[in-house]
Amino acid sequence: MKPFMSKDFLLESETAKKLFHDYAENTPVLDYHCHINPKEIAEDRHFDNITQVWLGGDHYKWRLMRSFGVDEKYITGDASDYDKFCKWAECLGKAIGNPLYHWSHLELQRYFGYTGVLSKKTADEVWNLCNEKLAQPSMSVRSLIRRSNVTLICTTDDPIDSLEWHKKIAEDESFDVKVLPAWRPDKAMNIQKPDYLDYLDQLCEAAGMGEINSFASLKTALKKRMEFFDSMGCKVSDHALEYVMYQPASDDEIEAIFLKRLNRMTPTREEEMKFKTAFMLFVGREYHRLDWAMQLHFGCKRDNNTLMFEKLGPDTGYDCINNDAPSAQMADFLNALAKTEQLPRTILYSLNPNDNQAIGTVLGCFQDSSAVSKIQQGSAWWFNDHKVGIREHLIALANLGNLSGFVGMITDSRSFLSYTRHEYFRRILCNLIGYWVEGGGFPADMDILSEIIRDISYYNAKRYFKFEIQD
Repeated sequence: MKPFMSKDFLLESETAKKLFHDYAENTPVLDYHCHINPKEIAEDRHFDNITQVWLGGDHYKWRLMRSFGVDEKYITGDASDYDKFCKWAECLGKAIGNPLYHWSHLELQRYFGYTGVLSKKTADEVWNLCNEKLAQPSMSVRSLIRRSNVTLICTTDDPIDSLEWHKKIAEDESFDVKVLPAWRPDKAMNIQKPDYLDYLDQLCEAAGMGEINSFASLKTALKKRMEFFDSMGCKVSDHALEYVMYQPASDDEIEAIFLKRLNRMTPTREEEMKFKTAFMLFVGREYHRLDWAMQLHFGCKRDNNTLMFEKLGPDTGYDCINNDAPSAQMADFLNALAKTEQLPRTILYSLNPNDNQAIGTVLGCFQDSSAVSKIQQGSAWWFNDHKVGIREHLIALANLGNLSGFVGMITDSRSFLSYTRHEYFRRILCNLIGYWVEGGGFPADMDILSEIIRDISYYNAKRYFKFEIQD
C-alpha cells in the first residue's frame, strides 16, 4: 500500500517521477486567470484564521458542504469561523474521490507543513496549527504568493474598474510579482439583465462620456476603457458565455435592438443573441488590434437555484453544465474574425467535457504561423479540474492538436492557497506522459521531454500572452 499523498503522489512510474521532480516541480507558476482581489495583494492582507482563507468565497467547498446536508449558516451564514471550519473538516473527512480532498491536503502540506489527515477527529489540531502559522509575518498574502513561486497574476476586472490597486502594486518596488488586470466585459454585453441600464451609466462615467445612447457610442466607451486597461499592462480578455454564439445582423438591426433596451424594453432571445454576436465580433477585432489574447469560457448555465440566488447572489455554487455549445457556431464566430484577418489569439474553455473532441477539431481550422497553437483548448475548467477531467482533456488535445504547445493550468480561484492546483495538474501531466513513454509510445529523450513539461507548466503561457517577466 502506498503512503497517503507522499512525494510521489499520482506518479505511477519512474519516468513520471523523474519528469515531475526534475522538471515540473520547481518550474515557476504563471497564474493568467484567477479571481483573487488585488486590494488584498496591495494591502498585503493577513488572515485571522484558516476559515477566512479556505471558506470565504469558495463555492467549490460550499457545494460539497451542501451535499453533506450542512445548514447554510455554517456555509455562508453567521456561524462562527471555528464552527464553519469544524463542519468543513467533518465533510472533508468523508469526501473520498472528490478533488477537494486532494487540493485541501496539498494546501495543508505545502503551506502549513501538516502531513496528517483532516477530519472531524483532527479538526481542533488543524485549526490550532493553521491559525498559529497564519499569525506569522511569513503567511501574509504577498508571502504566500512568493513562496508559491508565482511570477505573474492576472486578476479579473470589469471595464468600469479604476484599477487603483493594480497601480499601487506596480508602484511598490518591494513586491516583484506582476499583478495585471484582465478585461472581463460581461456586464457590458448582457443586455438582457435587469440592471443593464444602471451599468451603462457607470460605464459612461468611467469612460468620461456624456451619454451612451447607441451601440456605436457603447463601442466608443469600451474602446476608451480598453485603451486604459492596455496602458495598465492588460494583455488578456475573458468572457463568461453560455455558449459561443454566432447570429449575425446588420448594423441597423443592432442599433434598433440597443435602442429598444434603452427604452426599457426586454429584447427577445433572438435579439439578445444578435446583439451578443455583434458585441463579441467588435471586441474580438479590438483584441486583435491591441494584440490581446481572448479567453472564452462557455458551456455553463448559471444561477439555477432562484431562491438561493436571491439570497446570496451569483458565484455561490448554483451553476451547472450547459449542453448547448454547438461547434458549428463556434467555428462560424472564429471564421467571421479570421476572414478579415482580425482573429486574436484565442483560448476556448468548455464546462462540458463532451465538447473536448469538438473543440479539438475547431482548433485546427484556424491555426497559423502568428503563434504556436494560436487557438488553444483551455485547461480542464471548473467541474472538470479533477484527475479524470484533466487526463481526458490532455488526451483529447494530444489526439487532435499540439499538446506540447498547450498554455497549461489556471487556478480560476479566489484563494491565495490555490496555487497547489498547478502542482496537482503537473503531477497528472507527468504521469500521463510517463505512461506513454514507458509504454513505448514516445522515446525516453529527456531533452525533449523536459522541454515539453516545462513549456506546458510555464513557458508556453509566458510566450503566448507575451508577458515581460523575469523568472
